[in-house]
Amino acid sequence: MTAPAQAGGRPTPFDAVVVGGGPRAVAVVARLAARRRPDAPWGAPADPALPPLRVAVVDRVEVGAGATWRTDQSPLLLNNTWAARTTAHADATTPMTGPVVPGPDLVAWAHAAPGDAWARPEARALGPGSYPSRRLQGAYYRDQLAEAARRGAVEVVPVHGEVVDVRSPEPGVRHVVLAPAPGDDAGPDSPDSPGAAGPAVLAAPVVVLAQGMVQAVRSPQTREHRDAARRHGLVYVEPGMPAERDWAAVPAGEDVLVVGLGANFFDVLALLTVGRGGRFVDARTGSPVDAAGRSCDDGGADGPHAGDALRYVPSGAEPHLLAGSRRGLPYRGKGALADGVPAPYAARYATRERFDALRDRAGGRPVLDLARDVWPLLARELVLAHLTALAEHRPSALRSPVAADDLVALVAAADDPAALCADLVRDPADAFDPARADRPPRVGAAAWPAWVARWVDDEQESVASPATSPRARVNQAMETLRGEVARLTRAGVVDGASLQSTGEGMLVPLGLALASGPPPRRAAQLLALVRAGVVELLGEGTRVTVEDGAFVARSDVRGPVRARAFVETRMSRGAVGPTDDPLLRALLDTGRARAHPLPTGAGGAVASDSLDVTRDGFALVDAAGDADDRVVVLGIPAEAVQRGSAIGASPGVPSPLLAGADVAAARVLGAAAGPAAG
Repeated sequence: MTAPAQAGGRPTPFDAVVVGGGPRAVAVVARLAARRRPDAPWGAPADPALPPLRVAVVDRVEVGAGATWRTDQSPLLLNNTWAARTTAHADATTPMTGPVVPGPDLVAWAHAAPGDAWARPEARALGPGSYPSRRLQGAYYRDQLAEAARRGAVEVVPVHGEVVDVRSPEPGVRHVVLAPAPGDDAGPDSPDSPGAAGPAVLAAPVVVLAQGMVQAVRSPQTREHRDAARRHGLVYVEPGMPAERDWAAVPAGEDVLVVGLGANFFDVLALLTVGRGGRFVDARTGSPVDAAGRSCDDGGADGPHAGDALRYVPSGAEPHLLAGSRRGLPYRGKGALADGVPAPYAARYATRERFDALRDRAGGRPVLDLARDVWPLLARELVLAHLTALAEHRPSALRSPVAADDLVALVAAADDPAALCADLVRDPADAFDPARADRPPRVGAAAWPAWVARWVDDEQESVASPATSPRARVNQAMETLRGEVARLTRAGVVDGASLQSTGEGMLVPLGLALASGPPPRRAAQLLALVRAGVVELLGEGTRVTVEDGAFVARSDVRGPVRARAFVETRMSRGAVGPTDDPLLRALLDTGRARAHPLPTGAGGAVASDSLDVTRDGFALVDAAGDADDRVVVLGIPAEAVQRGSAIGASPGVPSPLLAGADVAAARVLGAAAGPAAG
């Protein structure tokens, strides 16, 4: 890959420009290579007779890895998906018109010895059930980009910068405008004037927008906290990507308030404990390695001992973290497995047939209500998963023995499955309410410490013994069930208002909390930190204010807690409405893009938080409803149309991400062939 040429005031021409340099950009180049050389296997020699296709890939952080997978970040920051579930290459399971050209998945690439010396030790330790560091996964994406470009005669020109606009100066051409480089006083229009430095404007017949997880502008509350910190000399770490925050500012040995207990929370824990010299040891032996010989500090370890109980040995440089959120509980950890990734959960009530019946009943119309039609299926299956695990592995927890088939019938007939569960168990602590599976019970302040101790034990059992834990069984059920809900959504049969209220307001957060949690070792580390008193859970409904020159936290079970440091670990959901992405902001604010309307059963529509694109070619749609087939939008910013494209591609699984990349590649090649080809 070569550096971008200087334009000397004129737009630099390319066959395509891809905005965003992460896995979606990599997938587009891989699909270009596959379409250009369908019969050449991965790793085949370059074809000198194939004319080069020039593609600019623009990213503000790192072309090939993007912001999430940047290779300069801490190795403590991990993916929360098994290594075996990551690929950049489409297989026969993905619906697409382009050819299948197999390429290595993450594990195969790792075992072939990466080119970067720093990556080799991490790669050697990687197994199918391991959780790779994000930087290692970024190295994989970067290598796949380079090899696809070489094999397919795609001249990838990396451009480090930020795109602020896409313009249409003439039919068949789009200009991609970059922000001025730091220290450059010229405005974005300056490349059109003689003598301006470049390339500040790139020209191509097709532009692919692949920005990935776009971030949000500061909320009024965030601005208030930032300004208060400046006024009072406080420490405030605002929401954002952990790799882009200054963790050195967080004081050692002091109370630090933390709001947000999702995926970013576990990153922060690692950076502020192991990252500051703290160590984890086996709770039974005191050894710094587990029974399999893996370091207890290795948050991405796989195998049956990854969920074993740990003990934290402090360094003295870690803070005391008082952590809470609206839910009040951290994401549930994944289970430690002996032999790679788990088998899919087989639903016994909320079956594929029942979901298909719902879809067929809708008749292609957006008439299904998630709360009325779908949640009862999910609630019954989650209760059934919990009760079945008890019946199979801890039958004494039930008032009387119940066979699994009888449990299915009981749950199916129950008006209130949570009440049924409460009636069947001996100990109220073994009851299960699916609507509050991601939240603590409503207990008072006096009972809170004892409940947290029970939660620690249950979560430890879940990550260490997932085959027998009711908690782990529920998590596995949710992983399957949210896939079924996604199928209904992609079929266009769910009412748009219901998608926004029940879907975004309840089901998506519940699915993330139960099925998108951290690696088992990282969860075990959190539990060790709670036992050591380094982390203290504040409970549900946690909110923070500024009072008398300090940050003050309150929750539903805790009174005021004061601290001079406050960390928010909320992560972006990729919504385009509040995005700070300058290109998307410019397109939306000028009416050259609009939010995708979600049709309702009543015949109207509600606005989503995604860009509107066409369903066939993913062409950007403007405020008047007109499509620009020269601008293709992929992934998270168009998630409402490309359902599932926010999820990384896995071998052997239909991938909306890779299907979209193939659509973009076809559009690029069609435009490169001339007007007659599209």
